Amino acid sequence: MVDRTDRHFRSLMRLITRHTLLYSEMVVARAILRGDHQRLLAFDPNERPLALQLAGDEPGALAEAARIAADYGYDEINLNVGCPSPRVQRGRFGACLMAEPQTVADCVAAMRAAVTLPVTVKHRIGIEGREQFADLAEFVEIVALAGCDRFVVHARIAVLGGLNPKQNRSVPPLRYDDVYALKRHFGDALFEINGGIATLDQAAVHLKRVDGVMIGRAAYDDPMLFAAADARFFGGAAGDGVDRIAVVEAMVPYVERWVAAGGQGYQVLRHMQGLFNGMPGARRWRRMLSVDGPRSEEPGRLLRAAIAERR
Repeated sequence: MVDRTDRHFRSLMRLITRHTLLYSEMVVARAILRGDHQRLLAFDPNERPLALQLAGDEPGALAEAARIAADYGYDEINLNVGCPSPRVQRGRFGACLMAEPQTVADCVAAMRAAVTLPVTVKHRIGIEGREQFADLAEFVEIVALAGCDRFVVHARIAVLGGLNPKQNRSVPPLRYDDVYALKRHFGDALFEINGGIATLDQAAVHLKRVDGVMIGRAAYDDPMLFAAADARFFGGAAGDGVDRIAVVEAMVPYVERWVAAGGQGYQVLRHMQGLFNGMPGARRWRRMLSVDGPRSEEPGRLLRAAIAERR
């Protein structure tokens, strides 16, 4: 998620779940070729396993970006063919490429030839004019033949004209059965479901029908949603939960190191506002971080003060 799943949020999530696959923000392949690799791609090794999500429609540019990402140590390359943003469409990225399955296949094939990492595709169940299951199955079949390792399917169509990105996450109805049907139809392929999934219980239900579950907005709004994920889905010890206060205490030296290196404390603090969602004092916590955080020159001290109020 752009402006959400940056290195600071991922570092926070790694204090909550060690095994869940994390995704980067979407990065345009051409930006990597022309830009500052360190700024765009650097991450802490503790963030792994980590997938880099790329955008683009040029096989050569995507292949070179994938090679650079592999050198940085990413565990997976994910091509975004699901973003409905008008800006993304103008660049011929994202969901509009679902109308061009062979282009997507060519991009996947080029990246597969360039790196040994898994290459996956995130897409919608369709776009207007290509909304039927037959259209979706044709897209998946063509891209699968190019070597796509896993399909991450948002179970809504993308409306490319008339709805903004936020509306595209809620207005088109969820059609989970279409994703289940893909799994039945392409039994050997791997499918991960996305869209409207807000709890681990819901994830567990989907995992009876597909191979994986992606949770996006709900994870950002309530990171502690994943406190039981390792124990429940990755073989961790029963009851091996995570304490919110311990997470905050671990983020104190993290934000202090970031500021000492020249960063801004609020770049870290803004991702922590949802840590106490649903708990007593959550509003006060959010206010301290959102109001005091941007002007604080000592974000570590602010976090310590916020912890003291929680105790």
